[in-house]
This record gives sequence, C-alpha cells and structure tokens, in this order.
Amino acid sequence: MTETLINFGAELDSDAAIRLLEHVFKTNLENEEASAARSPDGRGKRPTPICIWGSHGIGKTAVIKDLAKRHGWKFRYCAPAQFEEMGDLHGLPVRLDPNPNTQGDESTIYMPPDWVPKEEDEGPGILLLDDLNRADDRILRGLMQLIQEFEMFSWTLPSKWQIVCTANPEGGDYSVTPMDPAMLTRMLHITMIFDVKSWARWAMHAGVDPRGIAFVLTYPEVITGQRTTPRTLTQFFDQIANIDDLKSELELVNVLARSALDDITATTFLAFVNDGVTQLIDPSDILDAKDFTPVAQKISDLSKGEGDAKRVDRLSTICTRLYLHLSSNTYEIKENHKKNLLAFLLLNDLPSDLRFSLHRDLIAISEDIANMLRDPKLAKHVIEGL
Repeated sequence: MTETLINFGAELDSDAAIRLLEHVFKTNLENEEASAARSPDGRGKRPTPICIWGSHGIGKTAVIKDLAKRHGWKFRYCAPAQFEEMGDLHGLPVRLDPNPNTQGDESTIYMPPDWVPKEEDEGPGILLLDDLNRADDRILRGLMQLIQEFEMFSWTLPSKWQIVCTANPEGGDYSVTPMDPAMLTRMLHITMIFDVKSWARWAMHAGVDPRGIAFVLTYPEVITGQRTTPRTLTQFFDQIANIDDLKSELELVNVLARSALDDITATTFLAFVNDGVTQLIDPSDILDAKDFTPVAQKISDLSKGEGDAKRVDRLSTICTRLYLHLSSNTYEIKENHKKNLLAFLLLNDLPSDLRFSLHRDLIAISEDIANMLRDPKLAKHVIEGL
C-alpha cells in the first residue's frame, strides 16, 4: 500500500500559484511600507513567508525565479540541505580589534555568507530557501529565527525582501525532515500540482520543442511518475530539439527518452512519433494562412482514424494549442486572424463539444478575442452543440 504524501495548503496549478504569490508579495510590501511610516525607527513589519509544497520536478523553483525576473526584483538562492553546521548559516567568526594598542578591546563578529543580501541591497527582492525540509533538523531549527524575524544574530535581511521556501511532501520515498508546528505556523502554505495547460503555456514562452508540447497535451495521463516530471520532460525535449525527423532517428530518440523518463512515458512517446502526431498543425499556420483550404485539408487528414473513427485526441490537442496561443500575453491580432479563426471553428471535422468548449474558453480571454468570434453562423453551430 502506497504511503500517503503529506502536503500543506490549497492545491494550485502553476498559474494559480503565481496569482497567489503576486497577491501575497503585494500585500506584504504594502503592509511593510505602511507600518514603516508609523514606526519611530522607520522599520516596517516584516513580510509573511510562504512555503510552496509539491512533488519533485514540478517547477516550484522555476516559478519563483521567473517571478523575480519578470518583476525585475533582486534574487538570492539558498539550499539549506547543503549546510553541515550552523556556521554555514551565520557566517564565519572574525576577531575585531578596533585599537591594536589597547588590550582587552577585542570582540568577535560574523561575516555573513555570500548568498545573504547586503545591507545596501534594499528590495524588492526574494530570498529562496530551496528544498527547505531536506535540511538537517538542527539547521531547520536554526532557520526558525530567520523565517520569523528575517534576521539571524549575525545579519539582517534588508527591507522589502520576501522569504519563499520550497518543500517536498512528507511521507512516501522522500528523504525529508518533518517540520513541527512551531515551524509550520511561521509561514503561509500552498501545494503546487501539475496542470497540463499551465505547463504548456509556460513551455511555449520558454521555447520548448513544439512536438514535446503536442505530446504532453495529447497524452497527459502518462506525464507524471517517479522519473517523468515536468523537469525531466523539458530535459528530454531539449535533447531532441535539433533532431528534425524523429522517425528517422527512432533508436536515438528511444535511448534519450528512456534516459530521462519512465518506461511507459518513453513507450508512449515512441508511439506518438510513429503515429505521425508530431506533425500536428501549428496555431500560427491556422491564423496566418493566406488560403485556408490547405489548412482545412490537413486538419481533415489528421482527424481521420481507422474506419470511421475520428482522432479526437489530435483535434483536442490542436484546439488547446490554439487557445494557449491566443491567450498568450505576446499574441497580437492581425488582418487574417478573424477570418481564419472562424473558418477553423466552423470546420465539419471539429466535434460539437470541442467547438463549444474552445468557443467558451476563447471568449473569456478578452473583449478583443470575443469580438473576433461574433458571427451568426458560428453562434448557430455553438448553440446547436449544447
């Protein structure tokens, strides 16, 4: 019987986690600034730290790094599991002798570690304590003061810095140190979970091989496992990105897949390559087409399965990629896009339920996208599909 994994906080996909983090960071900064204005010494209330729980390789660390980069905030990284003694946290002791001619005035000060932000490094900034609960229990207890007060006896975080921790679940095969209530109650907590659309949206912005994105969207059920994680998938897709014809290099692709992924995921990817699904039409090919007839024919060919069966999995992947493209912050409406988008949604090969769900998702993106979909014929098809 599999041991239950213990996480803390609400389960959120990466998009929802980012929205939550944005809110917490904004609130923390506002509270710090407001309390500093009322304080006689000008020191504001320290922020509330937050801990992101989740399985290995799900992208917890990447979310924090991307968030800091997007806002232009300062960033420091710390892996407490690497600490062997408290000196790694406090820094090295140095004897200070202000007057060499005077005996007995020596004192000991500590030189903070290099990863500690300097006094002049005023925020906004994020200090990431990565894989917090992989640290030794003694180190965890030493970190309690930092998480509570944003300082150690030897150094203090500058103002407007946030502390974010990541942690793996307790239980199962994870080698972690359980946190006691005194540690847990010093932080807010969320648990990040894998969501295929959230990952695909990130992957598109990160330049991940489109064939890899199509695979994940087509076979989401084989994406999570012991070795198959968003991290290992990205590593694998990076390795095959320069192989133009995957089918002609199937033996190499097989070796690379099994070097990074669980066997079932690797086997499914090879079937995906053999099935020709890697040649699924790209969203830009649909929207930018000068003549939609060849696009419609290609989609019709892709939708055909054995006998009269329709390859709904392929059509669903095309729809999802189109939605992600149109909902991207970098998308810009161009001259032919409305006509081509309507032509796609009116295709006879598109099942009614896919048409309805894609239409519903698209009109929720923005008023501009909704205006592209204003068409009596499309409205009739959508209503008939209810």
